[in-house]
Amino acid sequence: MIETEDLSKRFDDFWAVDGVSLRVREGQVLALLGQNGAGKTTTVRMLTALLTPTRGRATVAGYDVVSQPNQVRAVVGVLTEQHGLYVRMTAEEYLDFFGQVYRLDPSRRRRRSRELLEYFGLEEVARQRIGEYSKGMRQKLALARALIHEPPVLLLDEPTSAMDPESARLVRDQIAKLRSARRAIIICTHNLSEAEALADIIAIIYRGRILVTGTLDELRRRVLGAPEYEALLSAPWRLDGFPLPQGVALSSQEGTRLRFRVKDPAKANPALLQALLAHGAPVVTFREVTRSLEQVYLAVMAQVRKRL
Repeated sequence: MIETEDLSKRFDDFWAVDGVSLRVREGQVLALLGQNGAGKTTTVRMLTALLTPTRGRATVAGYDVVSQPNQVRAVVGVLTEQHGLYVRMTAEEYLDFFGQVYRLDPSRRRRRSRELLEYFGLEEVARQRIGEYSKGMRQKLALARALIHEPPVLLLDEPTSAMDPESARLVRDQIAKLRSARRAIIICTHNLSEAEALADIIAIIYRGRILVTGTLDELRRRVLGAPEYEALLSAPWRLDGFPLPQGVALSSQEGTRLRFRVKDPAKANPALLQALLAHGAPVVTFREVTRSLEQVYLAVMAQVRKRL
């Protein structure tokens, strides 16, 4: 649904995006993560055919962003950080206007406007001026505008930026509901917990280049190594002479907590737990140690800074 190969953009002597290759299939959500100025917004602008690539190629829903820009814009829904709502309009007027921009016939415009206002919980304020809306309501209306023409591709740039926690949660919930086997979504965000909750694929971009890409589980293993498991004991226990199963290494022991790094949990964990109990370890709980996207991101950034 979205495919880029060596996608690059240069401004004078500065490469804002340099060699980005991504692939997002139908039904997938990709989170593009990076610092300010890393190249996220420039990438989105090329995917919407607003900027012409200096090098490389990109297709969106089968259309080339350079040779078929009008077709690309017709199949993309875009939510930007500065969404430019027309605050003197009502929500009904606003959605009807953009329905006309996308050349929807009057009956379809009315139907889509009604569906979206209800979907985003805005039907009761549909005839109020947008200038009277809260920040969360405005963001939901901007997302409704992006969906008015039922696009197969959504490009969301900082969808919850500068929002209060409650409004941000509402918008995240709406984005999660938009997952569809017929739709591909790219989210550019600084919010790592948001990306972890919503994305199937993570890509980390730095100075215009993609550093790593993959599912969160893939990145955890690639960046942080084999998963860790923790055994919580009811009392201190001496580990001296304890035979560790194959593929298991002790990573730390602090009081009544034992942590093990396990290469193949499906095979090694049953043997590890059985051995602990057989040797008298007073095990209360045995669980996987949570490793967040934040840990992955910080580790990747630390690695790249070492190379600089």
